[in-house]
Amino acid sequence: MIPAQFNYEAPSTLDDAINLLAAHPDEAKILAGGHSLLPAMKLRLAQPALLIDIGRIKDLSYIREEGDQILVGAMTTHYELESSALLKEICPLLPECAAHIGDVQVRNKGTIGGSVAHSDPAGDWPAAIIALGAEMVAVGKQGERTISANDFFVDLLTTALEAGEILREIRIIKPAGRFGHAYQKVRHPASGFAVVGVAAALTIGSNGNCETAAVGITGVASKAYRADAVMQALQGKPLNDESIAAAATHATDGVDANSDLYASEDYRRHLAQVYTRRAISAAAARAS
Repeated sequence: MIPAQFNYEAPSTLDDAINLLAAHPDEAKILAGGHSLLPAMKLRLAQPALLIDIGRIKDLSYIREEGDQILVGAMTTHYELESSALLKEICPLLPECAAHIGDVQVRNKGTIGGSVAHSDPAGDWPAAIIALGAEMVAVGKQGERTISANDFFVDLLTTALEAGEILREIRIIKPAGRFGHAYQKVRHPASGFAVVGVAAALTIGSNGNCETAAVGITGVASKAYRADAVMQALQGKPLNDESIAAAATHATDGVDANSDLYASEDYRRHLAQVYTRRAISAAAARAS
């Protein structure tokens, strides 16, 4: 459990971090909260020659409301999101998802940007980020670009970030009208990761029917994904037990489900349907 030898840098500005990363494109790794990278280094699954610790870049930690958007800095901790009074009012899915992550120690040190950029197939944040239709802001020597959440998660531990890029910010359109959010999760008893996690974000029209629905699912496949078939099945429908249950049967349509020592493929598909139903029901009940 001892990592391979590495060099260490702790830049105080984002520009310094970008320059360091550009100078060592094939050798460097970004260290945010460290709860994913450090264990991998101790097991020597990751052996970076240079560790760039961005924990001292205070400008990357913030939660702001600007116009119709919510801006979250990549180095914002899980606990800061969990405890944000602003988010509890305008985007409650973020605090609820944060509360499901790890334990108190993990939530106080781990960051949303580090978790999202790691793209763990059992991570909690990707489901919520996808359900909220977020945009990811990446910066590098070539400038800044935005990536939609649905395009950001490419595969197992793989994102759309290019070599030399750092995730700077997550942007979310503020929910409007009558909306409801919920995150439901089957927690692995040892690691706390999601065996299955489902985030639901709904808006309800004046007639009481579902106006829009967005469902992000984690823990099932090699990456988190948007359950489009569930969304399509709900749109325009009354949010009753029958319609929600029918929509939830599409939770794993077109998805290759994982199978491991803890949960078989069939069991994961079953859990995905059950927890999709529960998340949608909870979101509908909270809509106001």
